[in-house]
Parts: sequence; structure tokens; C-alpha cells
Amino acid sequence: MILVTGGAGFIGGNFVLDWLKVPSNEGVVNLDKLTYAGNLATLDSLKHDARHTFVHGDIGDKELVANLLREHRPRAVINFAAESHVDHSIHGPAEFVTTNIVGTFNLLECAREYWNNLDDSAKSNFRFHHVSTDEVYGSLSASDPAFTETNSYKPNSPYSASKAASDHLVRAWFHTYGFPVLTTNCSNNYGPYHFPEKLIPLAILNALNSKPLPIYGDGEQIRDWLYVGDHCSAIREVLAKGTLGESYNIGGWNEKDNIDVVKMICTILDELKPRADGKSYVDQITYVKDRPGHDRRYAIDASKVERELGWKPAETFDTGILKTVQWYLDNPVWIEGVVSGSYRGWLSK
Repeated sequence: MILVTGGAGFIGGNFVLDWLKVPSNEGVVNLDKLTYAGNLATLDSLKHDARHTFVHGDIGDKELVANLLREHRPRAVINFAAESHVDHSIHGPAEFVTTNIVGTFNLLECAREYWNNLDDSAKSNFRFHHVSTDEVYGSLSASDPAFTETNSYKPNSPYSASKAASDHLVRAWFHTYGFPVLTTNCSNNYGPYHFPEKLIPLAILNALNSKPLPIYGDGEQIRDWLYVGDHCSAIREVLAKGTLGESYNIGGWNEKDNIDVVKMICTILDELKPRADGKSYVDQITYVKDRPGHDRRYAIDASKVERELGWKPAETFDTGILKTVQWYLDNPVWIEGVVSGSYRGWLSK
């Protein structure tokens, strides 16, 4: 049994689905608070899978977490639970401090107490895997080398600052208590089941609904794009073979300007689902005022995880973005279920 936190969100949900695709894999206890970006519809295919146990709750609830650990006795905790949108953190940083810092602290303490009471064999096999972001490293110029695991932390938003703090807690629990942790810092994920506030799903859905495709500033912010299925496979490898106390950068080796990503989506949609008026979706691109503290470039050097664990991404951006656009075209019911009034209100804000 493994305990996954945030397993109804985008990356966590994909991980749970991916994990349980393998019939021989252990069961999953899935703890999720079901905030606006958590979606049980993502897990519909697991309704009749006895290996999946969903628990609605908060990683900040010490009694709940402690009881789950005692009852299910997982051999690993994989922590995806986080508030994760930069724009949301600018408008409401308190939730990010509460979940990403205080919540991670609570999870660490509950897991450490549980681990301390295991027998020697179970204790040596236990792992606490913390899933983090490349945004903790700050911003790069166009000529800077990509982030490695030895880069200093220089977070520039309330979101990235809260994730940096959680990473430091995880590191400290290893060095102070010998608690068996692993940390991964990933680049921008994309793929199925992505809540449509982030760039790629927002561009796809706005294009299909004849709405503007908003681009911050000049659109030349650069991100390294990682297909979510590749991220899930990397986490499995780190969980199985990673060195305790180490951090591993997980990236897709796909640096792209935001404007180029949106234009690529438009080109794919022009082919798969042309506009009724015969024009290109590119005509819907609109430039909007840049957000505060917008980092110019992120880039992940994923050499360490390939060198030490043999992992590298299977998808190029060309193959991954085509799969992603096709998934959104094929799953209108899931999309309709998440595009609620509260979501539309957030876009207006």
C-alpha cells in the first residue's frame, strides 16, 4: 500500500491512474482536500477498483493523517498535495503558506512518528517522496545554463516561496532525524486532466469556445515542458531507486516560448477541428498585461536522474502536445464538469 496526497489533482490524479494500470502494483490510499482544482471525475475509471481508497481530507489534519497511516500501514508516502497556481498565490498567499508549508510540516511529523514505530525491515523500506517544482530556483536569463540540483533557491512568487520552504523542511527532516526522504523538482507539466487555468488547457478550451487566447506580456517567457505521463514514470523510478536525502530534477528537455506553445496548439486545432469560418485559431491570440513577478525563463537540467537512475522522457513536445490536444477534443464531459461558475469568475478576476 502507498499513500498519495493530492491524488485528485492534475499530476497526482495522473500518477494514481498510471500506478493502478499495472495489475500487480500495490493499492493506493488517496487523500485529497478537493479544492477547486481537485476533481473526482479524473478517477472515475477506479470506482470499482478495490485497490483504490479515496479519503476526502486535508494533509493539515493531524488526527486524520495519523489514523490513515496506522490503519493502512503504507510503505511510502508520495506528497503531491499543494496549492500550485502563481496567479492565485498573488491574490491569496495565505492558503499557500497554510497548505504548502504548514501542511507539509504536519505530514512530515505524522509520517515520522509512524516510521519510528515500524519494525526494522519496514522502517528501512519506507520512503517519503516530496513532489516540488523548478520555480523554487527563481528565474534564468536566456544565456544561463539550465537549473541543476545544486542551484541556489531564489523563489520570486508566494507560490514558489511556499514550495521552497516545504523543500527545506523535507531536507531538514532527513538531516536532523534521518527520516527517509526523496525530493523531485519538476518543470511545467501538461497533459490529460489538467485544470483549465494553466496555459495549455486554457488555450485549447478558449480556442474551441471562440474566446481570446490571453498571452502575458510579450509571450516570450520560456518554460521547459514535461508530459505528465513522463513525470509519473520519473517519480516511480526515484521512489524505487533514488538515494535517500537526494533531490532530482525532472524535466522534458523541451524549452519553448509561451507564444510558440499557443501557436502550436492553434496549428494542431486548425488541422483536427477547423474553425467554421475557415480562419486560423491564431487570430484569437490576445496580449494582456504581464503578471507581477513573472519569471522570464525556467529550464531543467535532468542529467542527474538519467545518469544515476536511467530515466529520461519518452515524449517530445511535438508528440506530447498532439496527445494532449486530442485528449481535450475526446473528453468534453470531463471538461464540462470542471468549467464551473467559480472557474469563470476566476478568469474574469
